[in-house]
Amino acid sequence: MSVDERGAAARKASGAKTARGYFLDPARRPLAALVAGAACLALVWWLDGPARLAPSYLAAWTCLLALPAGALPVAIMIERADAWRPQPETALLETLRGLLALMPVAALLALPIPFLAPLLYPWTQGSDPHGSFAALWFSGPAFAGRLLLYFALWIGLALLFARRGGEPWGKAGRIDDGRAVLGLGLHTVVGTLAADDLVMAVDGRFHAAAFGLLAMAAWSSLALAAAILIAPPDIGPARRRHDRMTPLAVLLLVSAGLHAVQFLMLGSDASAAAWYGARGGTAGHVLVFASGIVVALAAALTVRPGENRTRLVAALAVAAHLAEMAWFVTPAFTGAFRIGMTDLLALAGVAGLAMGLTPPLRRLFPGLAVAPAWPGREAAARFTQRR
Repeated sequence: MSVDERGAAARKASGAKTARGYFLDPARRPLAALVAGAACLALVWWLDGPARLAPSYLAAWTCLLALPAGALPVAIMIERADAWRPQPETALLETLRGLLALMPVAALLALPIPFLAPLLYPWTQGSDPHGSFAALWFSGPAFAGRLLLYFALWIGLALLFARRGGEPWGKAGRIDDGRAVLGLGLHTVVGTLAADDLVMAVDGRFHAAAFGLLAMAAWSSLALAAAILIAPPDIGPARRRHDRMTPLAVLLLVSAGLHAVQFLMLGSDASAAAWYGARGGTAGHVLVFASGIVVALAAALTVRPGENRTRLVAALAVAAHLAEMAWFVTPAFTGAFRIGMTDLLALAGVAGLAMGLTPPLRRLFPGLAVAPAWPGREAAARFTQRR
């Protein structure tokens, strides 16, 4: 009898009569997370109303979207870099592939956004200039149609790159360059348009062509940092120990550099100054200072990247980028950057819904349910003990 079968038999014998026992049952955790997430969002709706829930939900949903959308280009680049090495994949790459399974979840949780659009985007109130093309582009049906197209393309790319580039790896040879170039190019176009449509458009004062690249750099940095926290170390005679600090430091530096370039190039513009002014204040300055420390720490520790140091920097980077997603969205509605209980409840709500919806959507998209090739922590511990 397997471990899962013995656990199921034990749960059946014990009966799980209490509510705590019911919801702590691993088989029911997705349902418990779904109920808890829905309760958090319902609480925000009841306490603050839809006008306050809408921007908090958008910011929290952007954090969820950042995981698969940010993991996609990183997985493509790592797969392309490993094309000449006929060796097993690293645990980090397998974890990044696993994050791609969240793309259908993000697509499903994007369904409320077109309905919340009148509470989120100034163009729904007719405040944007309208020509013949602009009148078509900035309309509810066109907005919903673009979201559908974005996620259809993103899910297609996720299905393409969730599987390994060549199996068995001993016979993989060189991964097709065309697939990697097409994937990166298509993701860049889709990500730029999606970031502009969903995030930049909440503030009608500010329009920047580079904003999409800035948002995608933040998404990739967040996804890589989250994958570093989740992935176990590469252990085993066939495993190669890759430095995880250097790619994280590179992505953090790229994101910080794009922020600096955008600020320096647009700082003299009145609308851009107002956009940055709303994101200033004490909390905004603290976030900028803390993010700078994280970037400097990551760059300095590339000299001696240990596993614990890398995980520490990754945890700090995740916290900074989660706050950055709110920094992009919520000041357009509150006039200043701050993270309140509404934002935290919305983030908990979206996380709960995502945890609850992931298992059934994995079954609906079996191509995204990639079994990790790296050994589990128990197997890794046994290997360490044998040594």
